[in-house]
Amino acid sequence: MGPIVVLVTAAGGAIDRASLQALSFATGLAAGGPVHALLIGEPALAGELGGWGATEVLVPDDPALVASSPDAVAAAIDALADELGAAAVVGPGTDDGNAILARAATRAALPFAANCIAAVGGSPLVVTRQRWAGSLLEEAAIEADRAMLTVAPNTVAATPAGGTATIRSFTPSLDPADLVVRVVDRIPAPSSGVSLAAARVVVSGGRGAGSAEGFAPIVELADLLGGAVGCSRAVTIAGWRPHTEQVGQTGTKIAPDLYILAGISGATQHMAGCQGAKVLLAINKDGEAPVMSAADYAIIGDLAEVVPAINAEIRRRRSA
Repeated sequence: MGPIVVLVTAAGGAIDRASLQALSFATGLAAGGPVHALLIGEPALAGELGGWGATEVLVPDDPALVASSPDAVAAAIDALADELGAAAVVGPGTDDGNAILARAATRAALPFAANCIAAVGGSPLVVTRQRWAGSLLEEAAIEADRAMLTVAPNTVAATPAGGTATIRSFTPSLDPADLVVRVVDRIPAPSSGVSLAAARVVVSGGRGAGSAEGFAPIVELADLLGGAVGCSRAVTIAGWRPHTEQVGQTGTKIAPDLYILAGISGATQHMAGCQGAKVLLAINKDGEAPVMSAADYAIIGDLAEVVPAINAEIRRRRSA
């Protein structure tokens, strides 16, 4: 396969994990061929990308790209892909990644495949991608000289490659119209400090919590395990917890080592958001709830009794 361009985004002193996953995906697809990473934000981190499979890292020297103007980044991607004769452009399947790649594909009059989980090189490139939040997998052939695709977050492991990359500056030619839409500020949502999308442990509550106050033991359990608090869509609709904590099709997709679901029935929309979890522990009064058959471990009982008991046992063992 020919050269591959990968969109890599970074902020807050760290490279976005979904970007590293996209880079690993591209490295596997390249099968030893060149992988060129276009780094948007945090140019000081360029040296790290060789260790994740990039053979070359391009650092834009235009402040507009650092400031995250999606049309400007899309223009830069197309210009770089043309320069290199890229066979594919790969990006993270985040909100920003999908928006930028969709723009780039439109500008280049190319088809765009979002949320891919696998690809088989060749002409045409054949991809497997998630539809309907992962409840359906579609196999599609990209009939184009250049494949434009994003990788569904937390479906491909970010695997260190142990290599090194050359670093060079990149100066795309931008039109003033590309700068009309741009990010001028980012206001972080209130957080406990543990990112829901990146947490190794997530403890979620559902309608079974009964009220906003009923989340107290769930929050305590998450704190005890060093994890993040999640919730179901019904909880956010009721106003018990913020939407930023929602797990599921219309919330955050997670891939923790352990996912504890307390008082959540296991609707398809919710389960679509936790397919990447390694171990599921369900706590529910209804032994016939859909989540019970999907879980690796299940406790039939009232979360108001079970979760405090788990918390007490964790505290007891830590103090022993």
